[in-house]
Amino acid sequence: MTKAPLAGKQRLDHALENTADYLEAIADLIKEHGEARLVDIAQQLGVTKGTANKKIRHLQREGHIRSEPYRSIFLCSSGEKIAAESKERHTIVLDFLLAAGVPAAIAEKDAEGIEHHVSRQTLAVLQRLSKDIGKKRPK
Repeated sequence: MTKAPLAGKQRLDHALENTADYLEAIADLIKEHGEARLVDIAQQLGVTKGTANKKIRHLQREGHIRSEPYRSIFLCSSGEKIAAESKERHTIVLDFLLAAGVPAAIAEKDAEGIEHHVSRQTLAVLQRLSKDIGKKRPK
């Protein structure tokens, strides 16, 4: 087996992860503030405004967001769908880690990385296990 196909898949996975992170951040900002501004997106993701602007232009070309110069950024239906799926994945992983006893700060950080790298089947198992663990914990 050659490494080239794997390297290409890893680059694609990283690009999709990056897209989901941006769309989820935009959705969170819109929910919290009614709008998503470039400066707020950059701050939330810990990147420069230039880096965020480049990704925002890419997301706009892909049809996931809409914006006008010097205006807020809004999600299109495809962006809303990706953001919602990413948020759901994050919540499932986070709930499992918390149910398993991982401290909240660590669980939040770890969930951010794990959510992009597990299959739907694994997510379903994690969701079931977190419910089972929750039922067994003393109240």
